[in-house]
Amino acid sequence: MNNATKIMLFSAFSALLTASGCALKTSASKPDAADTVVIDKNARSPFNNGVFQGWGTSFCWWANRTGYSDELAERTAELFYSLNGDGLGLNIIRYNIGGGDDPSHHHITRTDSAVPGFLSPDGTYDWSQDANQRNCLLRAVKKAGDSIIVEAFSNSAPWFMTVSGCSSGHTNPGMDNLRPDQYEAFADYLATVTKHYQTEWNVRFQSLSPMNEPNTRYWGANSPKQEGCHFDPGESQSKMIIETRKALDRQGLTDVLVCGTDETSTETAAKSLAALSEEALAALGRVDTHSYNYPKDYRTESYAVIHNAAVDANKNLWMSEVDKGGTAGTDAGEMGAPLELALRIINDMNGLKPSAWCIWDIIDSHISADGYNGNKDNGKPDTQKGYWGIATADHDSQTILLWKKYYGFAQFTRYIRPGYKLLPLAKHNVLAALSGDEKELVVVIANTEAVARTFAVDTKSFGSKLALKTVIRTSGSLAEGENLAELPCDMPRSGRVFYPEAAANSITTCIFRSGK
Repeated sequence: MNNATKIMLFSAFSALLTASGCALKTSASKPDAADTVVIDKNARSPFNNGVFQGWGTSFCWWANRTGYSDELAERTAELFYSLNGDGLGLNIIRYNIGGGDDPSHHHITRTDSAVPGFLSPDGTYDWSQDANQRNCLLRAVKKAGDSIIVEAFSNSAPWFMTVSGCSSGHTNPGMDNLRPDQYEAFADYLATVTKHYQTEWNVRFQSLSPMNEPNTRYWGANSPKQEGCHFDPGESQSKMIIETRKALDRQGLTDVLVCGTDETSTETAAKSLAALSEEALAALGRVDTHSYNYPKDYRTESYAVIHNAAVDANKNLWMSEVDKGGTAGTDAGEMGAPLELALRIINDMNGLKPSAWCIWDIIDSHISADGYNGNKDNGKPDTQKGYWGIATADHDSQTILLWKKYYGFAQFTRYIRPGYKLLPLAKHNVLAALSGDEKELVVVIANTEAVARTFAVDTKSFGSKLALKTVIRTSGSLAEGENLAELPCDMPRSGRVFYPEAAANSITTCIFRSGK
């Protein structure tokens, strides 16, 4: 091949790369890098054989508020459980089996959190109840397709099974509120609902968690917030797990996992797990934990306690609920909330190494001139500050308003997919995952500084040379910044080390592809 031919071929190849948006700069001398990230292709989570099961959200309580409207229910299914457009592509649903409060009570003032139950004191079931949440559930299941995973969970037993006669908790919030003679009845209620959803609506719950943050003092009678029920660690929690397992088995649901104990923090989860009886531990199919203890200095000790406890118990581990309404970044403006969420995801995934990650109430704010059930909605959040959830339901216009935090979440959920393998890093601001066929590497970088930072991403552990496929970034304001913006792939590299630049107060997702 003569030199002229070589030049022509090289020019054609360069033009092809440039047209695809992925021309690379090969740099003989590496640029200054603020941080080096060494990706170990062989690193794995010990849970679920190292395979990531997916992303999800609780349906408590936004689905209870929005599901009256077919238009809103369909829109949430499209936005949250589809990959079309800017959809998140979630595949895990945590459906709340409501206990239902005494109909004479009117103390819950939120418009979304009074979740109805199915069971009456006379033992009859009213399956027309909870139609709103079910409307959202059925549409989301359809959108997610074969990847869907549905978990049922409970905040409280029906009011007539409780000590206080109130499903929001005991008069002393540090005491058990389920009556001692009602464990079997409560477990039967949960199992009956689980079976009915499978036979009547073709929704199979893969797991059931009968308690939610049980070892706390959050749940008090006549609370304005929500249903809740304290269970002491040890005997009480063990009995609830055992009875739930027995009730599922009686219904022929032997393949439905009993999960728990969904404690509010990883340290509390580890203590509750350690206090379970041998029989209860054997009946527990998976450990679910929340991570509201998220340490600001990103220490790993709080993660290690429940991670190690789940490994020692030979149980799978999910991070099943968290959000906080905080901010991160330096003068980050609207990016403050998404950056806080990004750091929360990255540290949970690198520290706990769970096989699933679920946000709490994905819509936590509502707009309605009329309110709902005699209560007023909370309106738009201040997006310059921290806020819970990532979107707002506007009931007056029948639309879902997406905030910057939505796009920050999508930087993870759209590109690290179920079936990928988490590659844990000792970093508080970088997350890496490998596709199931090991051909695609995804690296997500959160830069919380007010200036751009360059990272050195070392991919030498990969057997074949990787090529940069796509770069996506979210930064700036909602109206004028980048929202999942696809960028030119003109990233410097030196051998198998890439040098992505993360813009100030941004979340950047880099997707690499191997040639094999």
